[in-house]
Amino acid sequence: MTGPLDSMAGCNIFELSVCSSTKALAKACMELSKNQQEFQRHRSKWHKGCSGAASAMASPQPLGVDVHTNLLVSETSYEILRDALHTGAAGPLRLKCREFTALAIVASEIVTLLESLDPSCLRTVELCYNCLELTGLLEILPHLLRFPELRSLKVQCNDVTVQHLTPESAVGIRCLAGQLGMLPSLRELNLKFSGLSGNLHQILCDIQAPLESLELPFCSLVPNDLTFVSQSFHAPALKRLDLSGHDISQGLLEPLRLLLQETSASLLHLNLMECRIADSHLAVLLPMLLCCSCLRFLGLSTNPLSLAAIKDLLQKTLELPDLHEVVYPYPRDCYKPGSPDSGWDFVKDEELFAAAKAEFSQILANSGRTDLVWIDDPDNHKALDYFFL
Repeated sequence: MTGPLDSMAGCNIFELSVCSSTKALAKACMELSKNQQEFQRHRSKWHKGCSGAASAMASPQPLGVDVHTNLLVSETSYEILRDALHTGAAGPLRLKCREFTALAIVASEIVTLLESLDPSCLRTVELCYNCLELTGLLEILPHLLRFPELRSLKVQCNDVTVQHLTPESAVGIRCLAGQLGMLPSLRELNLKFSGLSGNLHQILCDIQAPLESLELPFCSLVPNDLTFVSQSFHAPALKRLDLSGHDISQGLLEPLRLLLQETSASLLHLNLMECRIADSHLAVLLPMLLCCSCLRFLGLSTNPLSLAAIKDLLQKTLELPDLHEVVYPYPRDCYKPGSPDSGWDFVKDEELFAAAKAEFSQILANSGRTDLVWIDDPDNHKALDYFFL
């Protein structure tokens, strides 16, 4: 009952269905366990009422089924899942969790569930909107050490902020680095919306093996953070890099260019959404982008690029043979003055943009690259799970 568990970056119908199926599966485990106990009691009474060989017969051990599944737990499903995991080891259905996602529950509840999971199966832990802060994360991390196959850790939107150092937070960073360094199979790390400014080196310094997926969107990174990554042993191994939400104009352009140079041989997925990339910045980055010969996905949505720059990007990236999808921004010159009653100085010129999209489609068709998808709506893109990269 496994499948790629979508990121909780934006809750959608599929994720809600996963949450509902987790609750339903936990209820099924509890019901079957209860029915099994009832059956065993009735069987015991029946044997006591029999004589001779029948009474001497040992009751056969009930068969069990291992259910390999992804679990998404929220406040509404926490108690039933906790009870199912607690009683499941001896029940007819034994939950074997492959990907565990905790949504908006407290650290102590997350710890309780982690302690009940089978340590041999878990490969992904995703913690979303739990308001953990650094102290809560440090409470949870030691309990991940019992999972030898854990390859992916995602800590998203949890108010983990270490950019304003205090003696206490400095100690916390050292503890965080030490705990991450004790996860030998870790290959993917996502710290979305964590305040890491200037401390990325201290956080990643103890990791023992190169990361293959590093997602740091909206993490308040500074030039030294990107310089560290480009000079680390992670860079040549990176398949996915997400640096969305960082202002390139704030000294990040050259460190980013160097980082792309170091990752060019391995990079498959690059997301630079909402990085205030202007035409002049793209001109600097484009030669390095064209060196990323294995690149499959490029995300540039919500950047102030002109129609001419986007068209130039399209024409030049046609030479990347594996590029399959590009999410491009709404061109900054496809706006027109808003009407006085609109409340906006500028509004989208849908007619002009439709003509631009038609031109993009024609360029793709003329080049024979009908396999290459160019879209302007980032909501239409679903990032591949790390294990499918």
